[in-house]
Amino acid sequence: MIAKGAGTPIVLSFVPSLVLLFFSLIYNITIILPAIFLLFPLAVLYFFRDPNRPISKGIVSPADGRVLTVNDNTLTIFMGIKDVHVNRTPVEGRVLETEHILGTHRPAYHRRSASNERQIYVFDTEHGKIVVTQVAGIFARRIVPYVQKGDHLEKGQRFGLIRFGSRVELKLPSEAELIVKKGDTVRAGETMVGDWR
Repeated sequence: MIAKGAGTPIVLSFVPSLVLLFFSLIYNITIILPAIFLLFPLAVLYFFRDPNRPISKGIVSPADGRVLTVNDNTLTIFMGIKDVHVNRTPVEGRVLETEHILGTHRPAYHRRSASNERQIYVFDTEHGKIVVTQVAGIFARRIVPYVQKGDHLEKGQRFGLIRFGSRVELKLPSEAELIVKKGDTVRAGETMVGDWR
């Protein structure tokens, strides 16, 4: 399955190959170059994959990637180029508010990325408010939200996409307990990252 909101970059990635193929056919030259350029859109298709997954118990990871920090019930996950970039809700809840903040595009793993472009979601859950923040990175120039204020989401439901390398931050209420540590690899919806005390 291909991620919702990925249509434009996927279509654009095919343009160089199609143009080269057109000129190869018109001028009767080798089609090796267009074939090589076809590897790029195939890589883009792979990047924007959105597989179905079994949803774990407890509080699940909102993103694929590597855990950067675990501090004061706040979890930060770096999403590398090989990770699925569709994000999922860690618990069931209702979207209380969303906010898009414009900013810089520094590498998402860098300390100075605190001023990067971001999309903030506040969820109302039976255990209190949780906040999930999508942070754009140096290549991720577009955050695509799938939800809006008032929507009710099941645990593990897709709520947005960040195009290319980026990170996701999860802030939980005090009654939650995180069970992952820095350096752990997690998968959105599938990895249990915490539970309620």
